[in-house]
Amino acid sequence: MAKVDTSSSRPYHIIIFGASGFTGQFVVEEVARIVSEGPNGTLKWAVAGRSRQKLDKVLEQAAGALGKPELRTAVEVIVADVGEPDSLAAMCKQAVIVLNCVGPFLESMQLNYNSQAADKGVYIVGACGFDSIPADMGVLYTREQFKGTLTAVESFLTASTGPEGGSINDGTWKSAIYGFADSGELRSLRKKFGHKPLPVVGSKIKRRSALFYSNEVQQYAVPFMGADPSVVKRSQRFLLEEHQETPVQYGAYAGVGGVANIVKMLFAGMMFWFLVKFDFGRNLLIKFPEFFSFGFFSKDGPTRKQMEGSSFQFAFYGEGYTDGQDPSQGRPNAKIRTLVQGPEAGYVATPIAMVQAAITILNEPTALPKKGGVYTPGAAFARTTLVERLNKHGIQFSVI
Repeated sequence: MAKVDTSSSRPYHIIIFGASGFTGQFVVEEVARIVSEGPNGTLKWAVAGRSRQKLDKVLEQAAGALGKPELRTAVEVIVADVGEPDSLAAMCKQAVIVLNCVGPFLESMQLNYNSQAADKGVYIVGACGFDSIPADMGVLYTREQFKGTLTAVESFLTASTGPEGGSINDGTWKSAIYGFADSGELRSLRKKFGHKPLPVVGSKIKRRSALFYSNEVQQYAVPFMGADPSVVKRSQRFLLEEHQETPVQYGAYAGVGGVANIVKMLFAGMMFWFLVKFDFGRNLLIKFPEFFSFGFFSKDGPTRKQMEGSSFQFAFYGEGYTDGQDPSQGRPNAKIRTLVQGPEAGYVATPIAMVQAAITILNEPTALPKKGGVYTPGAAFARTTLVERLNKHGIQFSVI
């Protein structure tokens, strides 16, 4: 997500780029739902992507799903292609914000574009979907609610599906395949930043094993494999360097259920690790996502019925020191538990999170960091009302 001056004369507040992709179609519906939340109660928006035909079809679909026939004619369609930089530049010039649904970018963006973005006053905020707004904003929310100095948080993610079951579109599966294939590159990229380790305040958080029974969620759990831990760490670094806030140590875990699920997961994991190292293996994984993931990923993704029955929950367990206690002396003497819960993670919660992040930027530009740059959600939105906005839209933050 990128942003320029909100008072500019650009024709659109928001352009959804990649609107005809699997996630993009649901972002279109979410934007159509919240047009009254734009600046001065209106939102001017457009859709963009490679194929005009596909974009027209997405608007047609959204018009039907939401009972808003005007979407077919009222929303502008812009043709723009990743392979043609000029078309991207022309698209970006027309919008205050571009919601990018075309694939993941995190650390390399920061390394390559941070200073250019700062010079131009552009805000590039990555990981604005389910990865990683619930985790990143959840840690900040937990810190805010804690009376004293919060020094460590562990999160436990669980997801549930209804009688219809659930699945994830294979776009996410492909991202994981390419991510693992490039993991060596990511490690060397992280070294290029030359960051010193974040200072540890309070007791050092204990690393849990690769598979353990979690009393917190009453099921077996594994370390969370997504972007959350690195995103949270980048936010904590920013808040330490820019606002001198005590960094919070963070451990992320995901519940995997009972023994039968573990057997499936180990088997799928071993095949994945073996195949992802080779070209032919990656091609097999991409070609047969359902087979290699035991139906967890599919080319069609979840049905609307499956989405309606699904939900997620992040349980945060924090510890720290009450006001007046010195975190450098002795063990933490206070605990806190918070929850972030919401609808189906990939295609209901992700569009809500993305769109509310955009609405926050449009309505609260003065609450963003002082200068442009490449930011995590926690760094960009720490001083905004994003959490309150998410609460109103079904992603709920609460203290237990």
